[in-house]
Amino acid sequence: MEEKLSSKSKGMPIRSRAAVSRVAGEPLVIEGIFVAPPMPREVRIRIICTSPSNTDVAFSKMKESPGIFPRILGHEAIGVVESVGEDVEEVSEGDTVIPTFLPDCGECVDCKSIKSNLCSKLPYKLSPWMPRYPETTRFTGLNGEPIYHFLSVSSFSEYTVVDIAHVTKIDHVTAPNRACLLGCEVSTGVAAAWKKANVEAGSTVAIFGLGSVGLAVAEGARLCGATRIIGVDLNPHKFEVGKKFGITDFVNPKNTGGKPVSEMIMEMTGVGADYCFECVGNASLVQEAYACCRKGWGKTIMLGVDKPGSQVTLPSYNILHHGKTLLASLFGGIKPKSDIPILLKRYLDKELQLDEFVTHEFKFEDINKAFDLLTEGKCLRCVIWMNK
Repeated sequence: MEEKLSSKSKGMPIRSRAAVSRVAGEPLVIEGIFVAPPMPREVRIRIICTSPSNTDVAFSKMKESPGIFPRILGHEAIGVVESVGEDVEEVSEGDTVIPTFLPDCGECVDCKSIKSNLCSKLPYKLSPWMPRYPETTRFTGLNGEPIYHFLSVSSFSEYTVVDIAHVTKIDHVTAPNRACLLGCEVSTGVAAAWKKANVEAGSTVAIFGLGSVGLAVAEGARLCGATRIIGVDLNPHKFEVGKKFGITDFVNPKNTGGKPVSEMIMEMTGVGADYCFECVGNASLVQEAYACCRKGWGKTIMLGVDKPGSQVTLPSYNILHHGKTLLASLFGGIKPKSDIPILLKRYLDKELQLDEFVTHEFKFEDINKAFDLLTEGKCLRCVIWMNK
């Protein structure tokens, strides 16, 4: 995929097609836009493949903050560096890169520490602007109106501008329609088991919610050698899908005879699960996951995002006397620049499954079909080819 692009556009705005979210709840509009040249410590990227997620769908429907329009969504992608701004040394024109929503500046205390993946120099936030240049955008409509960014990536455009802290350089790959998945959800789930929880061989894992993140957790637990992986979901079809990723048992909350899911898992395991993952974004499920987590050393890991203001309530007696741990996991705890290349190598070595996540592939012109399938729950991951 590596290539040296023409330098004629360097330092100049270029015209691009983008799928713009203009009105909450309405289909994306594919239209022409202008993409400004990168500022210092920024790069302009030609997107090869992108993968819409339920996060993109959710923000396309938000009528209030942090929803904002017009906006270019998309945050899972792979592309080629078209040009670089001043003071960029990490990548060059023609390099293959994966942009990520979580920064990895490599300079602050947090990025240098093995204890955190939360950059303190460019803190993660749901901003519609460029990270280093507040209240500036690199997108404008053909009539000159500003168009907002999304999660510092905005990959639903043939060209986008991304801060270098949000760019991971990778080696040449022959499967961009698989590597693009490592930009968010698959990496989040796999790494939550691998990096954040440090799942041990022979352990028991319970996963609440078997969307793509939950199934990626199962894949990560499988890679770590978990013996028993219990999936919890309202959709019975997810059990058959989950078997591909190592799920051994399935619990449907509709079929528990009125028992809480936590009680069912306690009965199934006798002592509870060593590791419980909440992948839906529901405070009550966090409590259920914590309740069926093994006392003494059990870990409950939160990956789902609940609505603002939600509260998790846990009995203080249990916290003290049961010795369990509750952890939060943003992007699975990975440091993008060092850990994404590891995940990619494991895929190329046929250890990590990525092919099994992709259920549909579309041309850019059909991106709204991918949104419809996600909304209807009829796909796992869709890949969009920007120019094919």
